[in-house]
Amino acid sequence: MELDFEKMNGLIPAIIQDNYTQKVLMLGFMNKEAYEKTMETGKVTFFSRTKNRLWTKGEESGNFLHVVSVKADCDNDTLLIMVHPEGPVCHKGTDTCWGDKNEQDIMFLKELQDFIDRRRQEMPEKSYTTSLFNSGVNKMAQKVGEEAVETILEACNGTDERLIYEGADLLYHLIVLLTYKGYRIEDLARELKERHSATWKKH
Repeated sequence: MELDFEKMNGLIPAIIQDNYTQKVLMLGFMNKEAYEKTMETGKVTFFSRTKNRLWTKGEESGNFLHVVSVKADCDNDTLLIMVHPEGPVCHKGTDTCWGDKNEQDIMFLKELQDFIDRRRQEMPEKSYTTSLFNSGVNKMAQKVGEEAVETILEACNGTDERLIYEGADLLYHLIVLLTYKGYRIEDLARELKERHSATWKKH
């Protein structure tokens, strides 16, 4: 990756984003040495303009930023660094430098999908997910149907707490079925997004 450090007198901005929640956590600056150390260690290192030295985020607090991926923008003068943060990011103790909570429960569906994908590849013994894959598509589809019925019953005659419980079961088993068929939860999201378009027409 050829980066343009000359445009800002040896520095480039680095946007730090949580790979899981997609929240922007902070903005820092890197010189060439900070960038190279980041790539070498897998922990985000900045050039501190106040301390006038390299500064690995978390070197004092232990709240390191573990690198997942690094991308340059179209002009090669700004970085987008996806990370797994270890603790709050801001020196004031907040999750982000804007005071936002670094939470996004909806993104757990992607993590769950990744977990189920790994189960499909590894098929560990004594795993419930493995047993579902081993049962075959008919049994998996039947299980989705059973969970759908239980969700409906709770919606009509049950409690809100049980509705959420059974709805979660339904979603989990649907993701397992999708995975078995070679699809992911994102494929459903893509279909729904297309339907939301003003130009979408029912098949």
